[in-house]
Amino acid sequence: MRRRLIMSMLAGVTLVASAFLGVAPVSATQLADPPAEFGTDWHDPLTAAPPIAAPATKSCEVTVAEAQFRDFTPYRGTYAPPSGCGDRWSKVVLRLDGKVKGRQFDRLGYLHIGGVEIFRTSTPEPSPDGIEWSVEKDVTRYSDTFRQSRDVEMLIGNVVDDTYTGVLDVKATLTFYAAEKPAKPAAATPDRVLTLQDGTLTTPRNSERIVAEVYATGSGGGCEEFWYLTVPDSAPYSCQADNGPYREVQIKVDGQLAGIAEPFPTVWTGGWSNPFLWYVIPGPRAFDVKPIEYDLTPFAGLLNDGRPHQVDVSVVGVPEGQTDWSAPVNVLVWQDAKSEHVSGALTEVKAGDLANSSTYTPGSENRLDTEGGHGLTVSGYVDTSHGRVKTTVRRVLANTSVHRWTDGENTDGLKATWTDDETVTVDGRGPARTTRTQRTYAMDGTTTLGTDDRLRTVLTLGDRAAVVETRGGRRTAWSRLDDTYTGDATYTANVPRDQRHAVAATSERYRLYGSAGCYDRKVTTVQGVLAEDRSNC
Repeated sequence: MRRRLIMSMLAGVTLVASAFLGVAPVSATQLADPPAEFGTDWHDPLTAAPPIAAPATKSCEVTVAEAQFRDFTPYRGTYAPPSGCGDRWSKVVLRLDGKVKGRQFDRLGYLHIGGVEIFRTSTPEPSPDGIEWSVEKDVTRYSDTFRQSRDVEMLIGNVVDDTYTGVLDVKATLTFYAAEKPAKPAAATPDRVLTLQDGTLTTPRNSERIVAEVYATGSGGGCEEFWYLTVPDSAPYSCQADNGPYREVQIKVDGQLAGIAEPFPTVWTGGWSNPFLWYVIPGPRAFDVKPIEYDLTPFAGLLNDGRPHQVDVSVVGVPEGQTDWSAPVNVLVWQDAKSEHVSGALTEVKAGDLANSSTYTPGSENRLDTEGGHGLTVSGYVDTSHGRVKTTVRRVLANTSVHRWTDGENTDGLKATWTDDETVTVDGRGPARTTRTQRTYAMDGTTTLGTDDRLRTVLTLGDRAAVVETRGGRRTAWSRLDDTYTGDATYTANVPRDQRHAVAATSERYRLYGSAGCYDRKVTTVQGVLAEDRSNC
């Protein structure tokens, strides 16, 4: 029963763009008393994440796309650079403003400028009376793309019919903040932003740093939207995958393994059978599909030969024949302005054995225990105008999960943790520089469908990261991120919308602190009404 509910609610998730949504805290006097249950309207979507700081310089705004999405027809247009703010900027901010009313699934979409994917997001599900939301993202790193006129393509795939009436009305703009020396100099950005051409990459011959970013999402309405709940073929469950739920996103260069990463276990706004969890506060990254980053600098000596090189992205664990993952690739390149050709060599690629073990234990409560992981070390050097620079990238992945469910899946729960530990060491002129990033993703939830058709979901999601930068063994910068969502929602299933008698309490606390300062905000909703908005820094 539960799996059919999930499939029904997620069947509308198509494919989208990357976002960041933040609003200013609301004072306690503005908060309303919640109703006894959900009505026909609720608070507009928000998150506890910090808004993007705008420099106090001259700004120029460019409308990139404005469209109403009713089907799977992309918006196509042309982007032109702004006039009056120069061509070197201190910051560039993308903003998406959207509105929708009626009934609609969560939808996914993307925004491409010049073929570069600068934005991927999902949409909130609307109220009958309608909602509005806005999403912001710092896109300064794509400045190279914005300096020329480019083709624009945007799509938030949608279906509108007699039942699903919500038309997605959106507008995307870019705001450019001029550089003003000395207070607001131009941001340090990649010299080139490249895309793959027929699966190949050709870099400038003087590239000295190369980073690939992959917007990897499981989507499309099938089981890969909630890959973390899949089980091996031997277990009696409605979503099966050959070897269970372990997933790993790999990137290869000319067939050689170049990078590994854990995908983030995104829960879209119709997920876990219970849209009442997400009407106001989405899960972490649901409105901000961050790309996975791979430092490919060890391969720069190989890539700088002026020839095209094959670059492939694949997802370990996806059943053969399924295509429910999207993984577009951008490549960011920093060049050595004083060299026409930067030579070098790949000196080490050492991959450990990929571990992936799932143990099924039958019973009145079925259980699947999964452990997976992998390790990779890649090293190489480039001979630049400022000397030889050696880069070593070490990445260690691990996943543990316990999945419990009853026959008929009327009770279904998961407790899982993913870790992605990456260390990048750059050794050249002067003391070696090391950046260590320890990422931890967590999911702990249960959905229960009672004999009275009351469906309850209790869920906690976590997105955490610790970053430490050192030079010559001494710490130079550090940060800690803890973005935690909690929700508890109940409604009557299998009845018309106005008979669901839904109740829900949801909250998000976003904490980011370190050498750059402190941010700590918590927001809470009850029955879709904002009940708490508190800042602690």
